[in-house]
Amino acid sequence: MSHAYAPYSGFPVGAAAMVDDGRTVTGCNVENASYGLSLCAECGLVSQLLLTGGGRLTHFACVDAEGAILMPCGRCRQLLYEFGGPGLLLRTRSGVRPLAELLADAFGPEQLPTGAGAGPDHGRG
Repeated sequence: MSHAYAPYSGFPVGAAAMVDDGRTVTGCNVENASYGLSLCAECGLVSQLLLTGGGRLTHFACVDAEGAILMPCGRCRQLLYEFGGPGLLLRTRSGVRPLAELLADAFGPEQLPTGAGAGPDHGRG
């Protein structure tokens, strides 16, 4: 949380996730004077995931400066889906829930036509 850059909102956010190989990756929000360029904590978390060897996210939590649980926005839920899939477990205000409950009928790599690309290897391979 101490690395968050939130001079405009004054609302620092931190995120942490477990990876299928036992690692923990983290991220924080980074605001910008051009608000649309600000990055949510989940963006930094996924960047760290890829920078440290890739893998699949298995468990995720996001909190504010006081430690209160925050829910990922819709954009970030889609980002987490790409790297954790429907079974990614999220800590929510109502308990631990799979991402599939929070992003029903999600669009993912499996909807793309075969041969559209190599597909995600999540940094491994």
